[in-house]
Amino acid sequence: MPTKPASAAPAHAHAHAYAKTRKTFKTASGKSASFYSLPQLAKELGTDLSRLPVSIRIVLESVLRNCDGKKVSAEHVKQVANWKPNAARTDEIPFVVARVVLQDFTGVPLLVDLAAMRNAAAQQHKNPKSIEPLVPVDLVVDHSVMVDNYGTKKALDLNMQIEFQRNRERYQFMKWGMQAFDTFGVVPPGFGIVHQVNLEYLARGVHQTKDGVAYPDTLVGTDSHTTMINGIGVVAWGVGGIEAEAAMLGQPVYFLTPDVVGVELKGQLRGGVTATDLVLTLTEMLRKAKVVGKFVEFFGEGTASLSVTDRATIGNMAPEYGATMGFFPVDDKTLDYFKGTGRTKSEIELFEAYFKAQKLFGVPKAGQIDYSQTLTLDLGTVEPSLAGPKRPQDRIALSEVSHQFDKLFSAPVADNGFNQPADRLSRTFKTSEGIEIADGDVLIAAITSCTNTSNPSVLLAAGLLAKKAVEAGLKVKKHVKTSLAPGSRVVTEYLEKAGLLPYLEKLGFYLAGYGCTTCIGNAGPLAPDIETTITANNLVCTAVLSGNRNFEARIHPNIKGNFLASPPLVVAYAIAGTVRRDLMTEPVGYGKGGKPVYLGDIWPSSEEIDKLMKFAMNPKVFRENYAQVATQPGKLWKKIEGVKGQVYDWPKSTYIAEPPFFAGFGMQPAATSLQVQGARALALFGDSVTTDHISPAGPIKETSPAGQWLQANGVLKADFNSYGSRRGNHEVMMRGTFANVRIKNLMIPAGADGSREEGGVTLFQPSGKKMFIFDAAMQYIAEGTPTVIFAGEEYGTGSSRDWAAKGTQLLGVKAVVARSFERIHRSNLVGMGVLPLQFLGNDSWESLGIKGDETFAIDLGDTLRPQQDALLTITRADGSKQQVKLKLRIDTPIEVDYYRNGGILPFVLRQLLAA
Repeated sequence: MPTKPASAAPAHAHAHAYAKTRKTFKTASGKSASFYSLPQLAKELGTDLSRLPVSIRIVLESVLRNCDGKKVSAEHVKQVANWKPNAARTDEIPFVVARVVLQDFTGVPLLVDLAAMRNAAAQQHKNPKSIEPLVPVDLVVDHSVMVDNYGTKKALDLNMQIEFQRNRERYQFMKWGMQAFDTFGVVPPGFGIVHQVNLEYLARGVHQTKDGVAYPDTLVGTDSHTTMINGIGVVAWGVGGIEAEAAMLGQPVYFLTPDVVGVELKGQLRGGVTATDLVLTLTEMLRKAKVVGKFVEFFGEGTASLSVTDRATIGNMAPEYGATMGFFPVDDKTLDYFKGTGRTKSEIELFEAYFKAQKLFGVPKAGQIDYSQTLTLDLGTVEPSLAGPKRPQDRIALSEVSHQFDKLFSAPVADNGFNQPADRLSRTFKTSEGIEIADGDVLIAAITSCTNTSNPSVLLAAGLLAKKAVEAGLKVKKHVKTSLAPGSRVVTEYLEKAGLLPYLEKLGFYLAGYGCTTCIGNAGPLAPDIETTITANNLVCTAVLSGNRNFEARIHPNIKGNFLASPPLVVAYAIAGTVRRDLMTEPVGYGKGGKPVYLGDIWPSSEEIDKLMKFAMNPKVFRENYAQVATQPGKLWKKIEGVKGQVYDWPKSTYIAEPPFFAGFGMQPAATSLQVQGARALALFGDSVTTDHISPAGPIKETSPAGQWLQANGVLKADFNSYGSRRGNHEVMMRGTFANVRIKNLMIPAGADGSREEGGVTLFQPSGKKMFIFDAAMQYIAEGTPTVIFAGEEYGTGSSRDWAAKGTQLLGVKAVVARSFERIHRSNLVGMGVLPLQFLGNDSWESLGIKGDETFAIDLGDTLRPQQDALLTITRADGSKQQVKLKLRIDTPIEVDYYRNGGILPFVLRQLLAA
């Protein structure tokens, strides 16, 4: 079973301002449980709560139940209960979550911080055990496995052996954490992807305190796709590891009262259209509707008709459309899913009775809820689609993919293009092994990621398409690296039972691992002769994956075009071998006797998929599989031995190192300066700079600062592993900050053809000497010169990477000035004591003529208030000055406290040690 609720005293043990709202209800078996009743609260407040969005009511329950007069006040309860669809958003909600979920790339640095907090506690002569998670924490190891081996039956075993060799030091550290912290559990490698494991196993629907108070499952996770759990009515979203630590250590998750956008789904999907097509359509639609930072809640008859796994697919991609959540209420379909995935009868009865007692059961119909804004999508209009080649919101109809690739091939980079000569499209290039490749060729075809691998309908469709393709005599091209990486072991079980796995294998889709693999950037290497041919000719080759992210250089550093697609389309493109073939009108390939085979010939019908769904929802299989987390975690995991003790002793390691965030820690924070003087620009960035750009997760380049440091510390190139796996070592990560091979610092002048140099370089001022951003940052720190980053729209979009903020802070950056910020990264910057500042109106660094050779001053006045004005003074190289107003994006009063304490971690540590 997942980790049990912590034994911390429940909030209702204190004098409760709304004690009369504690009521009882009965389950179908006649068992009684108590709860904090929203219907009773409505009576006490004399207000109608039934028109509030369902997601807001679940947040309200947490605020009501945890109303202790300290962190959560009676006033907070009233504020949430009086939520209005279009009010000014100035109130912050203290949201106490039921649990926290981590994946290993973000979980390891979080564990490193907790270990460092225990060191700091010991140095202050306090009890290290005072640093202990107060809510259950589950870490799922899913980001470490790479597709080193593929296309053979042995791929899974070989990849897992390599994974354990590479990550032994990290896994030893996790084992220390398991024995040091009482409420910290680990799901070992090889079980699945965190979000699918969360959906199928960790989420229990409703929790109970020791004295019998029932409350709904809520959580935050250190991965932006935590929102997949919204598909079963769980209020949850991704936060940075920095914020998750605070939640683990008893802090509420603070957030501004949100707008809630209602999305009415009408009609039903046509035959041949998948849940992936639907989610790519919604991602495009909701990005355009600017739902960033808002709750999105689905309602209407079309919503009620969707399976839970379809709902989870849509909830999963909330970060791609920019929303905090993509929420679906609990209904009969949710209960069916709980039954099908092996939850116990008593759990399901408690779950149903609780939501009915709270009047939260069922998908609302049109007109029943007051939303901030309502959008509508007719499911019947959704068509087969892909998204790419650089962003998940750039949907392309299947019929347009080849045309769009050809158009973008020679389009300028500013228009999302590749800026290549159009006449090269007619050429092919021979590798040293005699394989011919060309621009647009698919070199990676991966069934991967949390988004689709939780969804049996699309995985069975991929298997059926493979079966029909094999029977028609189709094969996959030699240059395609194929992989199957399901989100849980249950997937393999049902593909085998349905008789489809052998056909996927015949096309090269052998099981490569249970983890994120290609979607997180762990695609592994291509054949050396193919890599050489790509780089020598600057080819724009492609990957087609069933993932949710396709940012530049994320999938593979040498593959420039990345397309998101449903699993059956991944198989189809592996056979076609290129995105330059129109799969709607041209043959996918040529089968027996050279006969052309079209997509329509091999595409499975809805009836064929439905017939096999019985294999996918077998409660016995789910129960047996997840029982093994405790009883049979695997031989490789059992062999890992961690050190014992409550305080970590930091053995020498290039994976795990004591971070510098608590150096010189004292119980009183140092005085915070509200001015930055004489600063230099470290970089000037354009729009949509992602956390992948800021803090890469993929391979480490030999010539990069991180690569050089590893070599200087005796690590061979073959043992570099990835940036993601080394997030427990700040020496690697600060050198990896702004080191993505595709990042463009626009301070570097454009070439004669308008192209920009890529990679983490800058011009050191005032000399103008070009150097790595890391080296320049260290030189500025040595001189005592503060630095600033300037950026465009949507700065920090993408994954909830705390190292994007931690690395920024360690490079000496005092402020980031952008046109707009993505939600999690803005919060992370504040959490690390870095000022996020926003340009006003149409101002931008370009419109202000900033080139990078200026000096800057930032003045916040005498006091620090949320969202106050700030003054930026630009002093140009000729001595002339210009002043411009900015908006401080420290958004809430608690964030003011975090900033004054030098960040969220010192703030929480002072609170814990003071108690």
